[in-house]
Amino acid sequence: MGYAACELMLRKNPKRVISYHVTRNINYTNVCVSGCRFCAFFRPPDHPEGYVLTDAEILEKVSQVFVQGGRHILLQGGLHPDLDIDYFCHLFKYLKHNADVHIHALSPPEIIHLSALSGLSIKEILSRLIESGLDSMPGGGAEILTPKVRLSLSPHKCQADEWLSVMACAHELGLLASATMMFGHIESLKDRITHLDLLRSLQDETAGFSAFIPWSYQPGNTALGGEATSATDYLRTLAVSRIMLDNFSIIQASIVTQGLKIAQLALKFGANDIGEVMLEENVVRATGIEHKSNIKELVRLIEDTGFCAQPRPLFSCRQRATADDSSNDHQPTNNLGISQAWTSN
Repeated sequence: MGYAACELMLRKNPKRVISYHVTRNINYTNVCVSGCRFCAFFRPPDHPEGYVLTDAEILEKVSQVFVQGGRHILLQGGLHPDLDIDYFCHLFKYLKHNADVHIHALSPPEIIHLSALSGLSIKEILSRLIESGLDSMPGGGAEILTPKVRLSLSPHKCQADEWLSVMACAHELGLLASATMMFGHIESLKDRITHLDLLRSLQDETAGFSAFIPWSYQPGNTALGGEATSATDYLRTLAVSRIMLDNFSIIQASIVTQGLKIAQLALKFGANDIGEVMLEENVVRATGIEHKSNIKELVRLIEDTGFCAQPRPLFSCRQRATADDSSNDHQPTNNLGISQAWTSN
């Protein structure tokens, strides 16, 4: 199965290019009303360990990404009852004013939460965020897109049809998004296939997904508990994903949950992106799992497997100019002195 998936990947990728990039997962808050059983990161409202980062704290984290040679951030948090659409419009404008950063932010559950808080439609929420600087959307909150599984895992989070409708609306507005699948918990193999089929069908309609990232459930410190699935199951699932999702350009390996060696092996099971140099990651780390890397190490892993390493382009909203983090002609302007740090890398 891995051989077949790799052959399909190479048909799409005859130049044998494997991409990677540098990012930081900035969790603006850990306060969340969803209470998902698989999450070890969240804290309920009024919990003594709950937090909301200030604008300045977030900008400082952004500046450190530029120093490491990237300009992409993943901005996600809990469903905070007090953070509304005005908060995010202000934050995005603030970040764009101070740094030439690619904002990859707010998964469908967060968008639905903002809609409920404000009384605005999903389209109105997304339009305001795009106008404020949102470049692309992460595919978080998908877990498994079947009602029975979601009702058990996260009964207070959006359902499968709602997740898909947010993505369809985002694609209609020209907003590219990734898609994910968290597997290896209570779902069946049929549930996994249903999940992949739903993504494939929407991609046929919109062509709005830029990448698919399957990642395995990590049970440490969660209410759900259980055991992590095997590396064999991960690689098999990755291969099935490449075979089924023939309309997705990028299938990404998961360094965060699998580590560097399994991520490298995933390149022979259909993945054509090895993932990120993740400068900060808190959600999986809260389960007791942590895997780190750097650009030099990722390039070596790719080249040792017989492929060519290349930074991943940054695909912004299709209504705006596409940014490419491999271009040396692009000169960021900001108030942090980031331009010098970025161009020197």
